Amino acid sequence: MPANRPSVLVFDVNETLSDLTPLRGRFEEIGAPGDLMPLWFAGILRDGFALAAAGGYADFADLARDSLRGLLTGAPYHPDDLEGAVGHVVSGFSELDVHPDVPTGVRALRAAGYRLVTMTNGSAALTDRLLEKAGVRDCFEALWDVTGPRRWKPHPRAYHYVVERAGVRPDQAMLVAVHPWDVDGAQRAGLAGSWLRRGVTAYPATLSVPALAVEDLTELARLLA
Repeated sequence: MPANRPSVLVFDVNETLSDLTPLRGRFEEIGAPGDLMPLWFAGILRDGFALAAAGGYADFADLARDSLRGLLTGAPYHPDDLEGAVGHVVSGFSELDVHPDVPTGVRALRAAGYRLVTMTNGSAALTDRLLEKAGVRDCFEALWDVTGPRRWKPHPRAYHYVVERAGVRPDQAMLVAVHPWDVDGAQRAGLAGSWLRRGVTAYPATLSVPALAVEDLTELARLLA
């Protein structure tokens, strides 16, 4: 447990709240293997991180399209309509659902008195759509993305942007994320971190140890509420 009870819980969105599994089907619909999806998503993150480290910035959707063009161009499953195929896959982000534990966990945390916000490397507009669809948008007081700080997480500026706008010190906030790199980045920026395992058992030994490690939001709510 963190030394102090956080007042604000900052949620990552992609894979933490949203289930990306249906995007595999989008790949199959354009004639590509569904197993290409994790490689594609990892490439988006790589390029976003590289830009942040170099002092640059690009929107998630633009990097997603660039990364997918690179994977499809020259591949055996190269589609006849490359731009149409890219658009079909990327548009799948707007159709995603939350993980099954999210509605119950979010409502329990809000009922326990926590302020809930989101911060994503993706789009706040898509976050809004995702949470509205899940029936929990009213539990969140703000939805932010990295278009504000112009640096992708895990750059410190992204986390400081959130706490400044929430009106709290970094040590009064906790990031909730499925990605160890995000948890580590938040903790190096002064926040506490809660790692959602979601079936993964090993946390990288080279990263800072999370304040909490739980299976999902249901378990997090039991611990914090």
